[in-house]
Amino acid sequence: RRNRVLAGLYMGRSDTQLVVRQASLHVWKIVVSNTPRTLREILPTLFGLLLGFLASTCADKRTIAARTLGDLVRKLGEKILPEIIPILEEGLRSPKSDERQGVCIGLSEIMKSTSRDAVLYFSESLVPTARKALCDPLEEVREAAAKTFEQLHSTIGHQALEDILPFLLKQLDDEEVSEFALDGLKQVMAIKSRVVLPYLVPKLTTPPVNTRVLAFLSSVAGDALTRHLGVILPAVMLALKEKLGTPDEQLEMANCQAVILSVEDDTGHRIIIEDLLEATRSPEVGMRQAAAIILNIYCSRSKADYTSHLRSLVSGLIRLFNDSSPVVLEESWDALNAITKKLDAGNQLALIEELHKEIRFIGNESRGEHVPGFCLPKKGVTSILPVLREGVLTGSPEQKEEAAKALGLVIRLTSADALRPSVVNITGPLIRILGDRFSWNVKAALLETLSLLLAKVGIALKPFLPQLQTTFTKALQDSNRGVRLKAADALGKLISIHIKVDPLFMELLNGIRVMEDPGVRDTMLQALRFVIQGAGAKVDVVIRKNIVSLLLSMLGHDEDNTRISSAGCLGELCAFLTEEELSTVLQQYLLADVSGIDWMVRHGRSLALSVAVSVAPGRLCVGKYGSDVQDMILSNAMADRIPIAVSGVRGMGFLMKHHIETGGGQLPAKLSSLFIKCLQNPSSDIRLVAEKMIWWANKDPLPALDPQAIKPILKALLDNTKDKNTVVRAYSDQAIVNLLKMRQGEEVFQSLCKILDVASLEVLNECNRRSLKKLAGQADSTEQVDDTILT
Repeated sequence: RRNRVLAGLYMGRSDTQLVVRQASLHVWKIVVSNTPRTLREILPTLFGLLLGFLASTCADKRTIAARTLGDLVRKLGEKILPEIIPILEEGLRSPKSDERQGVCIGLSEIMKSTSRDAVLYFSESLVPTARKALCDPLEEVREAAAKTFEQLHSTIGHQALEDILPFLLKQLDDEEVSEFALDGLKQVMAIKSRVVLPYLVPKLTTPPVNTRVLAFLSSVAGDALTRHLGVILPAVMLALKEKLGTPDEQLEMANCQAVILSVEDDTGHRIIIEDLLEATRSPEVGMRQAAAIILNIYCSRSKADYTSHLRSLVSGLIRLFNDSSPVVLEESWDALNAITKKLDAGNQLALIEELHKEIRFIGNESRGEHVPGFCLPKKGVTSILPVLREGVLTGSPEQKEEAAKALGLVIRLTSADALRPSVVNITGPLIRILGDRFSWNVKAALLETLSLLLAKVGIALKPFLPQLQTTFTKALQDSNRGVRLKAADALGKLISIHIKVDPLFMELLNGIRVMEDPGVRDTMLQALRFVIQGAGAKVDVVIRKNIVSLLLSMLGHDEDNTRISSAGCLGELCAFLTEEELSTVLQQYLLADVSGIDWMVRHGRSLALSVAVSVAPGRLCVGKYGSDVQDMILSNAMADRIPIAVSGVRGMGFLMKHHIETGGGQLPAKLSSLFIKCLQNPSSDIRLVAEKMIWWANKDPLPALDPQAIKPILKALLDNTKDKNTVVRAYSDQAIVNLLKMRQGEEVFQSLCKILDVASLEVLNECNRRSLKKLAGQADSTEQVDDTILT
């Protein structure tokens, strides 16, 4: 009892109230003659009280206890430590949590009042006490122990890290205390992250990487985490890579998420984005998968504002859409989707140009084939659609055009199945904007996009058929030729999903009859040709006869484009005429005697016959018409008028293709010899069109002609490789590459080398060195050879 009274009296000397301090000091001096000796006698009792006070929720009690401890060490000197520390160690074994907590606070106070040398001297006793407290089952004790560690580090510096942190890391392997040790580390981090993290990161990121601990520590590391992201990110990616496809994958992903989402400052976010995007370009598929997964976590769940990094994020993610790994495709798609869903209208519009650029990039990378990232089941193009849709609906005219072109490219690069779920979202805005007054280039881009969509998913657009037809026919009369041509092309695609085609045919037929503007009339004729291509077999007999009658009357029109367009239209229709109708058109017009008729009429007939041979060679090049058709085409090719001769040579090219497909490698002698004459014609126009048609008729994958059939044509082409006209020279090279099937290999080339004369062989080898080999290594041109289609 005496000891408790004296202990309480001594503590009163450090009370928060001045009156109490003065009274306690007065009484102490009366009752105690030798303070140091008395303190030693009451030390265990005094410490029992102190520990309780130190852990009290009452601030006054804690202040009193702290002051008392400091005073105690000052009064008794550092020599008292060997007596105090065993009492504190004993206190840690107390079942009372407040006493254990008090021990930690007491240790901190003692170290504040003790010299560095003394703390170092007694560290063998102090350190185990701090270690044990940091692994205490009670959180409050661990929190207090962390403050003890802070004081210890402030006093003895790096030694504190060496003495305590490795011990805590080791305790993580002990199932009984690992949870407490991990929280102990977390508490230490929360207080001293700037010194603890540099010490722990190298140990935790050395394989096998301990992402569990990294996750816990990151949550309290604050800004200090950013300095070590350059080491931490590769480590967590490596750890995730190794756990992919294992039962631990989800747990590892949760740990990675905790690390990534703990970063709060702008510099940290920049490092995360740059490092993860860099890792997605790794040649190692596992690393790309890990990086894509973490990027998706970051983009989907981070509350950070990464607006300033939007361009690099979108660019990096889109470029993963061609990846060979399904995991990378899924994760990058989800990440991009998470970004675009969060964007406001302003940021969406600002992104359109960059998005279009990246879509072009992946389109070139996939060589125009479908991009895997646009063709994912149940996902398709919806990750980028909000941005492009916003551009079409609310962007400036330039942004509308850019968005429409980007959308058209996406349609080209996406499979029909992947596009179908998005048809309504794509088509609605396009039709809506086409109804408004915008510049021609915006309209042309929107029409082309709709045309591409029709070609890809046709029947899925059936609900929009009335609006689309109204939109296209209106655009067919636009003042701009480019818009009209796009509308004509779109109508040709639309007709394929029509059930009742006659009203559209009638509308076009009547429009052509009454239209005075030649430009609009020509594009209407082109539209008629395209709808004939798509639905010529469905049109009513009476309407078809009216169309034939109108077109025949226009074959000699004095407007070149009208004559050319109507001829192309009639030639196209020949594929769908009845036998009787075809016979009448051929015998009375296209194959009729040309003596004495106007050259424009002959030109129109010549054009129509060439197109008819192109679209219906099975009807015109065999049987009863075959010989007459060939003779008329050859006669046209020898006409004095260059336009007629050019159309005749085109017809020869269409004939050549038919014979290559059906003639077993041989060409009719008349056709072959006339091609040679045309290649030697004084007119560069004739030479050029002859080369173009040889190039076109021998395009892959058509079979090769027999070497003996190739030889005379090849010799004439070789002569033209020295022509004064650079275009003629260039096309002769192109024609030789296709004639010799050089993109398929050297077999035909070598066959010709064996049968050519020395002079020709020398020219061929020279050409091969100069240009043929290079051309053969490039993709073939897709140039259109039918000049009756307006462009």
